[in-house]
Amino acid sequence: MFDTAALTSASGSAPTAADEPELLDRIDALRVLRADTPEERERLLEEIGGSGKVEQDIVKELSKVRPLWQPQLFESAHRHAMRSLEVLDRNGARRAPMPPIGPLEPIASYFVQQVTRWIVRGHQNTLATRVRKLYERREANSAWGSLERTMLRRARIDAALVEAGLKGRQLGLPAFLVGGAFISGTASIIQGMVRAAIGSRLGVILTGVGIALVLVALAWVALYAAAIARRRIRLSTDQSMGALWDTVGAAGTPPKDESYNFAIYAIVLTALAWVVIPLAVWMLFRNTQEPSGTFMGPS
Repeated sequence: MFDTAALTSASGSAPTAADEPELLDRIDALRVLRADTPEERERLLEEIGGSGKVEQDIVKELSKVRPLWQPQLFESAHRHAMRSLEVLDRNGARRAPMPPIGPLEPIASYFVQQVTRWIVRGHQNTLATRVRKLYERREANSAWGSLERTMLRRARIDAALVEAGLKGRQLGLPAFLVGGAFISGTASIIQGMVRAAIGSRLGVILTGVGIALVLVALAWVALYAAAIARRRIRLSTDQSMGALWDTVGAAGTPPKDESYNFAIYAIVLTALAWVVIPLAVWMLFRNTQEPSGTFMGPS
């Protein structure tokens, strides 16, 4: 039985069929469905979604109608931005000094350089593309024959040329290493070795330790390369791109590089390495432990 007293309205009477629309109106989804006009439906959706930083940024950027916030500084900021891309392209992927790790130093240096090149090349390509698109849209936003349109058209041509020159393979590996045949062949060899190792107790231990060492090495390479790339990007492009975005105005912030994401990858790989060895030991005693206490019946 329902407690009718709990359902009593503020006036002391129980809810009636006439009160049902008011109860349904409290459910946001039903309010949208029951809207009579498209305008009312849009208004209800905006009320449900609320307003946050993104909505505030939209209003703020639309309120600044000038194509260039500081046109007197734009050409200088553009030149510095293009120069910073040149410097990053020339120096961003160079070999970095390695910590003393003995005979492994040349191998570690090679892989650190490749990951650093991946981060740097990807970021500079993203910067060049974003700058070119920003110029295109602000040029379309400027008045015909205005000084801003002329400056933006020249800068857009420069940015398109620089973007075309920077595009290329981010990872500096030989072509045969990134081919499908090499990758599939290597995967088949590794799979065969793992299958052969699982058959013995020593093989399981060696396989687990080997995988853990590989994961730790990959984590170290990712973290060290991310730190190098972040420092070189900060020295080369962060300040000049920030000044360009400020000069253009109402354009958000410059794109970020992937160094932070690679640091997260390193943490994940390290965590996996700590899981692999216990998992291998568990598999060892689960798959190779012989049953004990077997009862031998009469013959």
